[in-house]
Amino acid sequence: MNMKILKRAGIIIGCIILIIGILWLCLGEKLSILYKSLNSFKDENLAYTFQHTPEIQPTVKISKSNHTFEFVKEENITLADGFHFSGNFYPTDQFMNDTKTSAMLVIKDDVIKYEKYFFGGDEHTVFSSNSMGKSFVSALMGIAVSEGYIESIDDSLGRYIPEFVGTDLENIPIKACLQMASGIDFDEDKDMSNYSIRTLLGMSPMKVVAKYGVKEAPYTYRRYLSINTEILGQVIKNATGQSLAGYMEEKLWKKIGSAHDAYWTLSNDTELAMGGLSITLQDYARFARLYLNDGNYNGEQIIPKDWVRDSFDVSAEYSKPGANQDVYNTIGYGYQWWVPDGSAGEFMAIGVYGQFIYVNPEKNIIIVKTNADPDFMSEGYELKHIEFFRAISNGIQ
Repeated sequence: MNMKILKRAGIIIGCIILIIGILWLCLGEKLSILYKSLNSFKDENLAYTFQHTPEIQPTVKISKSNHTFEFVKEENITLADGFHFSGNFYPTDQFMNDTKTSAMLVIKDDVIKYEKYFFGGDEHTVFSSNSMGKSFVSALMGIAVSEGYIESIDDSLGRYIPEFVGTDLENIPIKACLQMASGIDFDEDKDMSNYSIRTLLGMSPMKVVAKYGVKEAPYTYRRYLSINTEILGQVIKNATGQSLAGYMEEKLWKKIGSAHDAYWTLSNDTELAMGGLSITLQDYARFARLYLNDGNYNGEQIIPKDWVRDSFDVSAEYSKPGANQDVYNTIGYGYQWWVPDGSAGEFMAIGVYGQFIYVNPEKNIIIVKTNADPDFMSEGYELKHIEFFRAISNGIQ
């Protein structure tokens, strides 16, 4: 009897080992990537991770321009002493240290006034965009519309995404996703991990999204959902027949005088539209400069001027700063760009852990600041940075 039990147990153990072996052959690489991802986002690893993502994650290269646009470089200026926020004064050096600044670049009138790197980076280092990458997807959408691949951003998602046909998401307009007002029943804080793991392990991202359904009608509320950008990326890919990286290389990156190759992180062999770019600081500024010049580079209209203008339109109630009295909505939101309250026409790209592109058209200033800050969710974090950028801008003659 004991021998039979042992024999049966041996068979069971053998089957378990076989199943584990098969799972490892099928999923081992993906599980390894998942482990690396989780480890790379530990607080103590953030600075390294955000400067070495192409070494940690699978990526696809986006080749640089053949003709670089060169900024004029001056000696570093002395930055403003600090800034005021909510009755408190924040000294510049302390604020940069407290927010774990990994690099900062300040440009006025195409002249680099300040450029400094920390944690081992330099002007050749590619820094993770995180959600700043959403603004690049918006640019690609504008180009795809101008080329006729997408007839109108008022088109329904079902026209471009077959997985949505017959679901609650079918009739949501593309524009609603651009403005983070799609109404999809998704919680950025609670559902993102589950979505990321399921797609990494091979499930179709659009099939996963389709199952979430809708919470309210489009344009009712603005709720920041990164899956909106994933949807936009899929619309672009399906409409153009190209990968996001390939389309960006051809239509944008090679055309704006980029000095370095960029990299786009892949999830299950497709570009992570919600925020997977790795780019040098000066090249982030070259992209911002394109928008500062109404989408024009050296006389060529790369992005339609009307698209650039509309990207910063926050006149709709759900787009305005403070919409819904939601903590995520203290800053206005256009087409995947943040628009601060004020009259200077400022606009921003923002990524988690403290990644910022800030543009002040009134003063012709671009500021790029990357952080590796685990406290990026602290109260007033982004608003403090706006006041910091304004103080720097006001201090430059």
